Amino acid sequence: MSKLTQSAAWQALNAHYAIVKTQHMRQIFQDDPERAGKFSLQFDDLFFDFSKNRINAETIQLLVALAEQAGLPAYIEQMFTGVKINSTEQRAALHTALRNRSAQAVYVDGKDVMPDIRRVLGLMRRFSDAVRNGQHVGHTGKAIRDIVNIGIGGSDLGPLMVCEALKSYASPQLNVHFVSNIDSAHLSETLKKLDAQTTLFIVSSKTFTTQETLTNARSARAWLIEQLGDEQSVAKHFAAVSTNLEATSKFGINPENVFEFWDWVGGRYSLWSAIGLPIALYVGMDKFEELLDGAHAMDNHFRSAPLDKNIPVLMGLLGIWYGNFFGVGSNAVFPYCQYLHRFPAYLQQLDMESNGKGTDREGNAVDYDTGITVWGEPGTNGQHAFYQLIHQGTRMIPADFLAPLHSQAPLGEHHAILLANCFAQTEALMVGKTSAEARAELVAQGMQGVALEALLPHKVFAGNKPTNTLLFDKLDAHTLGKLIALYEHKVFVQSVMWNINPFDQWGVELGKQLAGKILPELLNNTPAVTPHDASTSGLIQYYQKNH
Repeated sequence: MSKLTQSAAWQALNAHYAIVKTQHMRQIFQDDPERAGKFSLQFDDLFFDFSKNRINAETIQLLVALAEQAGLPAYIEQMFTGVKINSTEQRAALHTALRNRSAQAVYVDGKDVMPDIRRVLGLMRRFSDAVRNGQHVGHTGKAIRDIVNIGIGGSDLGPLMVCEALKSYASPQLNVHFVSNIDSAHLSETLKKLDAQTTLFIVSSKTFTTQETLTNARSARAWLIEQLGDEQSVAKHFAAVSTNLEATSKFGINPENVFEFWDWVGGRYSLWSAIGLPIALYVGMDKFEELLDGAHAMDNHFRSAPLDKNIPVLMGLLGIWYGNFFGVGSNAVFPYCQYLHRFPAYLQQLDMESNGKGTDREGNAVDYDTGITVWGEPGTNGQHAFYQLIHQGTRMIPADFLAPLHSQAPLGEHHAILLANCFAQTEALMVGKTSAEARAELVAQGMQGVALEALLPHKVFAGNKPTNTLLFDKLDAHTLGKLIALYEHKVFVQSVMWNINPFDQWGVELGKQLAGKILPELLNNTPAVTPHDASTSGLIQYYQKNH
C-alpha cells in the first residue's frame, strides 16, 4: 500500500465511508431541516449548493484533514508564486499570472513575468481593435468579417468554448470559426462558407510544428493564395500565436501579427494568454479582460478562503470522496444554459488530460484510482437522452448542474421552464421514488392487479444520487472567468490529493510517435520499415490494397 492509502486521514475516511454509504439523503434531509444552509456557500454572485451529496459535517472535516495532510495550502501557494511544480518538465504552471489583475509581481527564475504579460495584452488590444473597427483590412481593402482559428487541444477547446459562451456579446459584423481536426472535412466545410477577401486566419501553435495545426494552416494558406492570386496576401490574412518567429515569418505572417506566450503556460490552461486572441476579436478586448477579472477573483478566493469554505477545494474533495471511496468512474456536468454547450467538452480535456496519470510525482505507480471520466451536455436536452442511466442505472454518476438566474436571451416563460427542470432533476436524483409512492400513483391512475404488480418495479427510483448545483446571476464574461478558474482549481486540488503532476501530458506523445512511423508507409504505399503488431500491419496493408 502507498503512503496515501496507509495514511491516518485516508484510513479515517475509509472507516467513515462504511457508515455513510448506507445512509439515504432523503432521510438525512428529513432529519435536518437546516441542511441546505449548512452545505452551501456564496462567492460574489456564485451560489454553490452541495447539500445533495452523501456527506455530513464529519465527512467535510475528514476530507479537509486529508487536504491538510497532503499539504494543499503549500501547493496552492507554490502554484501562484512561480515554483516549478510541473516537475517532469521543470516548469512553473502560471496560468494564474496571466489573469493577475493586481499590481503584485510574479517571478519565474528571478524575473517578474507581469510586464511581458501586460505587453502582450496590449498587443492583443491593438490588433483586435484594428480588426474590429475596420482599420486592419484584407489584401483587397475589404474589412475582415470571418475569423478562423486553426489549433488543436487547448489551442482550440478553450477559445471555442468561450466564444460560444459569450456569443451574445459578439460583434454583429464578425463570425468566428474553429478548425482543429486533421480530417480535411473540417477545414473544407469551413472554407465553403468564406470569402477569402474578408477572412482572417489565426494559427495557434507554440512551436509552429504541431502536425494537425500546420497541415490545416498550409491548406488554408494554399486556398487563400488560390482565391486571391497573390502570395503577398498571406501577410494581411494570417496571424499567429507562437514563439517560433522564424517559422511564422517563413510562412508569410507579418511579425507584428505574431503573439507570444511562454513555456509556463500549459495548453489546456492557455485561453487566458494570446491563445485567447479569437475571443478578443469576437467579443472585444474589454470583454476578454472582464474574463480575466472573473478568473482573478476566483483565484483570490481559492488562495485565501479556509479549506472548508473554499468552493474549488470542496468540489475537488467531493470528487475524491466519490472516486476513491464510492468507486465512481465518471462525473457529469450539465449546464442549463445553451451558451455553455461546449463547457463539458472543455472540461474533458482540462480534467482528463491533467489527472489521467498512473504515476505519482516521485515516479511510483499509484495503487489508487486517479482521474475520472468527465462528460455532459446541456439541459434539458440530456433529460430526453441519457438521464435515464443516472436515475435508474446501476452506476452512481455524481453530476454538477450549472444555471444562470437570468437569461441572456429572455423569451416568454422559457427560462422559468428551464430552471424548473434543473431544480427538479437534482431533487428527483436525490429523493427518488419509493415502491409505496409508485404504487399510490398507479392506483390513482386506475391500475390494479397483475398489471400494477408487473409495472411497479419499473416505476421505482432508488434516489440517493449526488449532485452539486452552481447558480449565478447571468452568464457574462466575468462570471464565465470565475467558472473556468473554479474547475481549473478543482482539478489541481485532486492532483495534490493523489500526489500526481497535473501539468504534463506524456500520454499523448506515444500515438504521435507511432503515427510518424506509419505515415510514410501510407503515403508511399511501401512495406513497413518498422515492425508492427499483426493487427496494425494488417490495417496498413488493407489501406494500401484498397485506397
